[in-house]
Amino acid sequence: MKIIPPKHDECIKEIFRNKVVLKHFISDILGIPVEEIRSVRLINTFLWRKYRGQKLGILDVLAELDGEAKVNIEIQLKIVAYWDRRQIFYLSKLFTENLLSGEDYSLLKRCVGISILDFNLTDSKEYHNTYYLMNRKGELFSDVFEIHTLELGKKLEGNRAVDDWIRLFNAESEEDLGMIKTKNKGILEAIREVREINLRGRLRMRYEAHVKAARDQRAQESYAREIAIKEGLEQGIKQGIAQGMEQGLEQGIERGIEQGQARVNLLYKILIENSRSEEIERAVTDTEYQKKLFEEFRI
Repeated sequence: MKIIPPKHDECIKEIFRNKVVLKHFISDILGIPVEEIRSVRLINTFLWRKYRGQKLGILDVLAELDGEAKVNIEIQLKIVAYWDRRQIFYLSKLFTENLLSGEDYSLLKRCVGISILDFNLTDSKEYHNTYYLMNRKGELFSDVFEIHTLELGKKLEGNRAVDDWIRLFNAESEEDLGMIKTKNKGILEAIREVREINLRGRLRMRYEAHVKAARDQRAQESYAREIAIKEGLEQGIKQGIAQGMEQGLEQGIERGIEQGQARVNLLYKILIENSRSEEIERAVTDTEYQKKLFEEFRI
């Protein structure tokens, strides 16, 4: 029987609300004995911005570990340009957000990023990688930043806890969940949570709405591309009269596609930064509403 994939954004957030799951997951990924994790608590997942022009940081799951370290857990289903810089951006804001003017640097807390990636970040066989601040000799410079990546698409080579967590995130059916043979208390609790989540009609409706929105967005992007190509052809023909038909067509098509897609991408970015992300789905499916937003933001 098909289930809401645990790696789906809404599902994974629900799973990590369970403190047993959260504590064991952090323990298994960071290599800390679970008995040494005295406390873990979820905190606000929005990073403040001091100035209007600054980028707002939005994290998936943010936890504080024993009051001494912050752990950001994110799920990324699609490849992102400049992913490394994006990750450092979030950790940097997380590192500095609570330090007030005049306060001592000793108050800054260690920040750990755990990224669950549904794409291959590297060409190596390793699916769990850890990154630190080190010099060229491999000597640790500082432990304030620590980044872990789990690449879900790579071939698993063992039956460690990390392998079973990846099997859990990749599960698409009840049968897949049943294939995970483990005694890990956190993973067993996560499997129980996934099964319970799939009994909730409201979350399933939200998941299906998300799938529909993603499908509609792809259709809208395809439509925007077709329009851009058409406009590019027209522009190319005009340029071709003066510059030579072949060169003009090529330049016009390329420019038209870039301009059309750039407008759509800029609109989505502005909606998110203005806390109006709920309007994206309507903008995807309603071209007239999209034109209205173009005029509103003068795009």
